[in-house]
Amino acid sequence: MSQNTPSLRELEHHDAFIARHIGPNDAEIAHMLHTVGHDSLEAMTDAIVPAKIKSAAALALPAAMSEVDALAKIRAIAGKNKVFRSFIGQGYYGTHTPNVILRNILENPAWYTAYTPYQAEISQGRMEALINFQTMCADLTGMEIANASLLDEATAAAEAMTLAKRSAKAKGNTIVVSGDAHPQTIEVMRTRAEPLGLTVKLANSAEEWDAAIAADDYFAALIQYPASSGWLLDWSDDVAKIHAKGALAIFASDLLALTLLKSPGEMGADIVIGNTQRFGVPFGFGGPHAAFMACRDAYKRSMPGRLIGVSIDAEGNKAYRLTLQTREQHIRREKATSNICTAQVLLAVMASMYAVYHGPEGLVRIASRVARLTAILKAGLQQLGFTVTHHDTAFDTISLKTGERTDAIAARAVTLGANLRKAWGEYLCISLDETTTRADIELLWRIFGGDDAKLPSIDALDTSAPSLIPQALRRTSAFLTHPVFNTHHSEHELLRYLRALADKDLAMDRTMIPLGSCTMKLNATAEMIPVTWPEFANIHPFAPAAQTQGYQELIAGLEAQLVEITGYDAVSLQPNSGAQGEYAGLLAIRAYHQSRDEGHRDICLIPESAHGTNPASANLCGMKVVVTKCDANGNVDLEDIRVQAEKHSANLAAIMLTYPSTHGVFEEDVVAICDIVHQHGGQVYTDGANMNALVGVAKPGKWGSDVSHLNLHKTFCIPHGGGGPGVGPCAVRSHLAEFLPRALGNDGARTQGTGNGAMVSAATFGSASILPISWMYITLMGTSGLRKATQVALLNANYIAKRLAAHYPTLYTGRNGLVAHECILDLRPLKDATGISAEDVAKRLIDFGFHAPTLSFPVAGTLMVEPTESESQYELDRFIDAMIQIRDEIRAVEEGKLDRDDNPLRNAPHTAFAVSASEWTHAYPRELAAFPLPSLKLQKYWPPVARVDNVYGDKNIMCACIPVDAYKEEAEA
Repeated sequence: MSQNTPSLRELEHHDAFIARHIGPNDAEIAHMLHTVGHDSLEAMTDAIVPAKIKSAAALALPAAMSEVDALAKIRAIAGKNKVFRSFIGQGYYGTHTPNVILRNILENPAWYTAYTPYQAEISQGRMEALINFQTMCADLTGMEIANASLLDEATAAAEAMTLAKRSAKAKGNTIVVSGDAHPQTIEVMRTRAEPLGLTVKLANSAEEWDAAIAADDYFAALIQYPASSGWLLDWSDDVAKIHAKGALAIFASDLLALTLLKSPGEMGADIVIGNTQRFGVPFGFGGPHAAFMACRDAYKRSMPGRLIGVSIDAEGNKAYRLTLQTREQHIRREKATSNICTAQVLLAVMASMYAVYHGPEGLVRIASRVARLTAILKAGLQQLGFTVTHHDTAFDTISLKTGERTDAIAARAVTLGANLRKAWGEYLCISLDETTTRADIELLWRIFGGDDAKLPSIDALDTSAPSLIPQALRRTSAFLTHPVFNTHHSEHELLRYLRALADKDLAMDRTMIPLGSCTMKLNATAEMIPVTWPEFANIHPFAPAAQTQGYQELIAGLEAQLVEITGYDAVSLQPNSGAQGEYAGLLAIRAYHQSRDEGHRDICLIPESAHGTNPASANLCGMKVVVTKCDANGNVDLEDIRVQAEKHSANLAAIMLTYPSTHGVFEEDVVAICDIVHQHGGQVYTDGANMNALVGVAKPGKWGSDVSHLNLHKTFCIPHGGGGPGVGPCAVRSHLAEFLPRALGNDGARTQGTGNGAMVSAATFGSASILPISWMYITLMGTSGLRKATQVALLNANYIAKRLAAHYPTLYTGRNGLVAHECILDLRPLKDATGISAEDVAKRLIDFGFHAPTLSFPVAGTLMVEPTESESQYELDRFIDAMIQIRDEIRAVEEGKLDRDDNPLRNAPHTAFAVSASEWTHAYPRELAAFPLPSLKLQKYWPPVARVDNVYGDKNIMCACIPVDAYKEEAEA
């Protein structure tokens, strides 16, 4: 073989994926390095990253793997899961995802690579889908308003509890909870209540319930409707008693059941929460699923999470926008009443489209089939000699007191390929769902009756078995009457509707999304493929461990990968958002101090530059926030930290740092900060939002940090999904490991998981079904690929900062005048000179086909840009060209060549309607408005609406589907 002939190992090219993930090729990297002033990635890294924190050795991970080999490996892991028929219920039910929704939403990058709809003009499609979701939830619950999703049913219940505490007239500190609520909901509510000084009082019998709501010490009561074990009741009289005490009534409800049942709103409910999982979203071993909260209109300004509202644009047309409490955490910080920073948009879109596709009649048909099968099942079990307890009412779940036979029957079910729910030691619960068939009913009868039993006749029982829904509880009120739920029932119509909505939006399938802090990087197709495999999608979160060996292997493998990457000792994958990861980490610190009889430690130091969720999470953990200063260069003020740590030494619990800082720099003093805090008895929390600048280069767990959350939807390639799902694992050093979140069994009993701490999410492993994405990313990249990705992320950010330096100053830089993985462009001087604001620049970028960078965070009047390693030099230059052209337009305003008030920036974005109108009244040409660069004539994104009026939207609150008459009025006008 000649010297120039490549070897077989080289030709096998196992590391080919690295070049597919990293945007710039080697020639482009060399060119950009020259622009930045370095001759290699290693030299640039040394110039940026402080020597004190750099890792001395490479990551101890396997080498990169090809896509084919990685998919084969994870296919083998998935094959170790066993998909049984699930009758467990407990808030999770089988469902059929319509294939048109599976292919065109869940598997469609136009939907899953979109960002949170903070920029209204390029988010109209997904916001319309979310308005549908809000309308669906409000209609079915009988409430006046609903939000655009929460993380899961249990955390939604916890949020409802704190909303009720803020809103109720009653001043007690107790919430009464029905003992027949889902066990995971009770656990998460207990977690949230304890640091806030609240008490969860369980009422495990009718007598205990009656006594509890007759007392004067509670501010709210939570009712599971239908109950976790299945029974139904009209709660109207109880709600009246609760209201008489000045307390609020919270219902945890099932939307499919509410298509047949009297709504909570009709019973007087104040707040209704639940999960939309059974509207077409698979089990996924617990998530992700879109929870919801609906409430009375009076509470809308206090409702947690996101809310889509209707406003008008500059042309007078109706337009959607995030309304009211859009980013409460970043505005109110430690005074925030919730740390919720993300939602479950992708899953909410799926659930809303499930309702759009089936319509009210289709949903009633599905629910009626479930209810009919439940009645037949119960009658057949009675024929077989079993007594069904908990009254003669049910929608989809029945309970049987099986006493000492409980374990044997449950085990027999497993041998026949089915799972039942064990409850209260001597009961078995059976839940049916959309996927239940006649064969399943006969299987259940065989499980209980034995092999020799003569099975009842389904058809005979269908004619004789009475309905289990009492006449007084049957729904008579209308729901889903808007045309959107009564139009798109053929696949062709839904397909076109979904395409029309996607075409209105900008996602990563069209353009770079240069948002600082949120790391919008490639979500590779190979990483996404395993998510929809049945072996991952169709596993109930409380399935027996013997059936989840594949998940256990995958989770253990991902935990080990993250431990190696971060330098910590243990990881919990339970938190299903970054904010939940923060919360879990601070709860671990709190529990650690309590274990050492130092529960008085409650002071949390947080630099003024921190993410807003940091102080919000600290507040929810019962900590007192002390804000520390930053210096003129954007670094945390070491001396102020020293002063505050000494001042609060006796009560110092923790410091929360973001590293690299929110200002986009590697601070030199992070090791010294850790030492100061430890000297005064505190723990160091490092926010992992910017981990994309550290992987393979430095490990927080090795430089002195005690705990971090990680954003798998940022650094580790889980897509943002239009604002969720996300995963926020909590990583800790060994002394905190025992305080990580615990697990919960399918009988509601606490079991040993990663730790013994409090549950923060409904499912033990949170949003488990999307964990394969991050496992695949790490496996495909390997040790060298992960390090190179970090280095190119640093390079891309510095390349943008350098290229734009003559046009926009970078507000903060670190050592050697370089930034980390993001840069903050300072536009404040331009506003002083021209009146042009950072918001005007953000809106003008839409005319160039770009999503805006992060606007006015962490510094008002600035744009924070994070290009990520996935963007090629071509895309970076396209963005740079747009920013330079915009600077030229601002310069034209400065020079009087463009009018100060009537110019392309102040009027951006420009719609196709505006530039094609018969009359053009602006003081600049149409071509400048529509095609400011020649390249846009080849490919142009047209925003569906002009600039949206934020003030109008907040003054005129409308958060449901726009009435058809409104469009007619506009057309006539």
